[in-house]
Amino acid sequence: MGYFLRRLSFYLVALLVAATINFIIPRAMPGDPVTMMFANATVQVTPERIAAMKELLGFVDGNYFVQYLHYMKNILSWELGTSIKYFPLSVNSLLGSAFGWSLFLAGTAVILSFSIGSVLGIFAAWKRGSKFDTFITPGMLIIQAMPQVVIAMMAMFIFAIGLKWFPTGYAYTAGQIPDWTSWEFIKDVLYHAVLPLICATVIQIGGFLVNMRNNMINLLNEDYITMAKGKGLSENRVVFNYAARNALLPSVTALSMSLGVAIGGQLIIEIIFNYPALAQYYSTRFTHVITKYFKGSYSL
Repeated sequence: MGYFLRRLSFYLVALLVAATINFIIPRAMPGDPVTMMFANATVQVTPERIAAMKELLGFVDGNYFVQYLHYMKNILSWELGTSIKYFPLSVNSLLGSAFGWSLFLAGTAVILSFSIGSVLGIFAAWKRGSKFDTFITPGMLIIQAMPQVVIAMMAMFIFAIGLKWFPTGYAYTAGQIPDWTSWEFIKDVLYHAVLPLICATVIQIGGFLVNMRNNMINLLNEDYITMAKGKGLSENRVVFNYAARNALLPSVTALSMSLGVAIGGQLIIEIIFNYPALAQYYSTRFTHVITKYFKGSYSL
């Protein structure tokens, strides 16, 4: 119980620190979002109009302490206010849609990379020292170490622009009305997701491969594996029914933590393929200095 309370306290403090940083960063950035809205206005902008717009969008006047209390109240209740760029849509609805696309891309990529990496890791450990192990293990680690922008741009230039096998971006064909009850729309979504999924998957395979390979190597030296071999069981059965099954347990435990890392790690891929996910809102936030989006997307 004491351990649970200590861990809970740690996470609560970490959440408070992250939320406070999220409060400070937009206010340390130059510019006022509402004032910038009226920068190119053709009508006369009076202080009264600016004040009315601030009130409509949920900005609070007063010292930083008052603003911080209001900010924390909104964060805890997840009331992020009205969008400035996409007025009058709410930030909640925009981020909800974007988070769904990010979750789809990251979740699918994690499952694929885990499956492929685990299978490759099993064979790499089974054939340790072979040409397969010598090639596949460092090869996957080299790909994982490559910048995402390089992998994404290479995939786009080769398969989308050069061979024209796949579209260059977005989640579905432009002008098409989203309809998740339509099989044609679902196929279109999957078709557009192929390249982003490939890029998001290959950069994660190396980690799962090495993890599974190390687990397998340790287990292949255990006494119960030696006993299974001594009973005359086939090598395939020993590797897959005994060693691989137990080696999967630590990897599955780490799988749950990989999803959050994947969502944060695929931002460059989402931007390059113009995927309507969280990365698009991050880039818009910094381009237009829109603090409400920053607050919501950073909190996610």
